[in-house]
Amino acid sequence: MPTTPFLNMFGRSPIRPLEAHMAKVYACVKELLPFFAAVFTKDWTKVDELQQEIVRLENKADDLKRDLRLHLPKSLFMPVSRSDLLDLLNVQDRLANKAKDIAGIILGRKMVFPDSMASDFMEFLKRSIEASKQANIAIHELDELLETGFSGNEIKHVDSMILKLSQIEHETDQQEIHLRRILFDMESKLPPVDVMFLYKIIEWTGDLADQARAIGDGLQTLLAR
Repeated sequence: MPTTPFLNMFGRSPIRPLEAHMAKVYACVKELLPFFAAVFTKDWTKVDELQQEIVRLENKADDLKRDLRLHLPKSLFMPVSRSDLLDLLNVQDRLANKAKDIAGIILGRKMVFPDSMASDFMEFLKRSIEASKQANIAIHELDELLETGFSGNEIKHVDSMILKLSQIEHETDQQEIHLRRILFDMESKLPPVDVMFLYKIIEWTGDLADQARAIGDGLQTLLAR
């Protein structure tokens, strides 16, 4: 297989490039925290700057994804399958895409959130980002898993991390239900189009945690092979 500077950075194993991609995905997602802080203060210049940074990070993640896809060996001498690794890469990619989509629609419409839901939404956002953080931490255990031959105490350790990720995602489900109820109670006081897009942003923010959970599920699939 032809060597590339990208894979030369990490040696022959595709694990570290996968981890590098996830790190960039998480860097993209966590920018939503200062982004929404600027949205709630209506600092649209700062919102624009942060949206551009989210796009930049998502593009960097795309570059890493593309390099890994192009140069991943057809056969891996590893206790994981090529298809499972590519599936996991695709799920990680969707997480970064979702963060970019959220930032894009917020800036494009210069969306204003009702004051009465701002605090609850920020808590929801923080917990959704926490799910992405937990997914990033779990993915970075792949090196240790590889060294131990995907066996022993390291498996138990990663299983506990995936369980915690599942618990975080469940909490965000409850927060999403709560936010929908708040918005439902004030629907009649808001323009219908604004209500529609607010529901969409709540849904997509919940999707961040759902995609993070899916990363955990993909990692668990690797462990089960």
